[in-house]
Amino acid sequence: MGHPSAPPSLDGRFERALEAILARVSFCADSGKGGAAPVATIAPAAPLAPAAIAVAYSGGLDSTVLLHLARQYAAARSMRLLAFHIHHGLSPNADAWFAHCEDEARQIGVIFEARRVRLQDAGRSGVEEAARKLRYAALGELCRHHGVALLLTAHHQDDQAETVLLQLLRGSGVAGLSGMEAVNAAPDLLGDFSPMMGRPLLDISRAELEAWAARAGISHVEDESNADPRYARNALRHGVMPQLAGSFPGFQERLARSAGHMQAAQRLLEELAQADLAVCADGACLRLECLRSLSDERIDNLLRHWLGTRGVRMPSTSWLAEMRAQLQGAKADAQVCVSHPDCAIRRHRDRVYLTPKWDQDAVSVAPQAFRWQGEGSLAFPAFHGYLHFELAEEGGPGLEAEWLRTQALTIRYRQGGDMVKLAANRPSRSMKQHFQALGVPAWERPFLPLVTAAQEVLYAAGIGMDSHRLASGQGEYIRLRWEHALKA
Repeated sequence: MGHPSAPPSLDGRFERALEAILARVSFCADSGKGGAAPVATIAPAAPLAPAAIAVAYSGGLDSTVLLHLARQYAAARSMRLLAFHIHHGLSPNADAWFAHCEDEARQIGVIFEARRVRLQDAGRSGVEEAARKLRYAALGELCRHHGVALLLTAHHQDDQAETVLLQLLRGSGVAGLSGMEAVNAAPDLLGDFSPMMGRPLLDISRAELEAWAARAGISHVEDESNADPRYARNALRHGVMPQLAGSFPGFQERLARSAGHMQAAQRLLEELAQADLAVCADGACLRLECLRSLSDERIDNLLRHWLGTRGVRMPSTSWLAEMRAQLQGAKADAQVCVSHPDCAIRRHRDRVYLTPKWDQDAVSVAPQAFRWQGEGSLAFPAFHGYLHFELAEEGGPGLEAEWLRTQALTIRYRQGGDMVKLAANRPSRSMKQHFQALGVPAWERPFLPLVTAAQEVLYAAGIGMDSHRLASGQGEYIRLRWEHALKA
């Protein structure tokens, strides 16, 4: 009878975890080919280097072990490895930590770069959350600057257990109790066009990391704030979790397993929401009669998914129930508007809309001159949206691209007397007439801009392209499309 095989080493487990993460990142990038949108795209200042990875390096035990493991992995495969350090200035020891991290990275031959950030106002979220947002935003900027598509963080099994417990105490649903994934995109933290974020230590306990660091003889810093019980995570770490460990040894691994089950359940809910959205969607809107055919639970699941796809922060269960009741229960001609911190949810002609939080002062925005230099889209924050420049379908009419590049263009809100002619065989009509014919909601009309060249209307948002300058033939022809941004 053979001897049982030895358990895999921590180094081996790390390698397998990182390889699985890299495979996921590669799959996400490949899924963007052929017209499908990738899970995360990146537009770096430097050329994108797929063989480059970065480590979020604070100098603490966890990130120090991660950096050394990643260095071993990268060196064996000729990968470029970078260490990114964020200097908050919140601790009197911050300068010493910075110096330690810079020296440690230099000694092991890892590219090091740091960013200094300053917490101006913690606001209602508190110092811990505000500092976290600043840290991840700076990390995202470093990744874009260096062309890094994957950022590794040192979250481990104990962190996952803490996260699940915290979410449980907050009354979170399936998504919250899913904890942290091994790899995911996080544009809300790292910024738009952000890298993927990988956590190759999620199945490794802190005790194992401590033992590895002791054997390797590596040094690290201690953040005194980790002992401050005023922070919820520290209260769990130093008060609740030791008690749990005494009565339920190994509970961290079981909570991490539960998080995995929740992740599987959340994926099923996402698939259901995508299927329901395909049935209920009408362009960027939702058809109310389709929503009414679903159970309340499926409506809430769909609404959460719909809001998430538009970058809206997830509302509470009570807020969602109130919105559902207002959308479904109001009279057919009622002007329903439910306010959200990021947007407004409105109902019009049995359709549900997500709109920016407009105020009447917004229509006084001055016209803005611009030139098109071949961009796919241009942002106009003052007008709460993006102007997209799209190739006309083959043989279809559009604005001749070379002509468009030479024009001094203007974007503005409508003025009295604006006329739009949608086709050569149709008459010019006023904006009001077009809006009425197309059923554009009255509350949206003042905030739909026009694009003009030499006072001539080229495009009217919500209506379409004016036909006077449209042409077709050989070469590139451009059609314009306006998209409201929910957050300015």
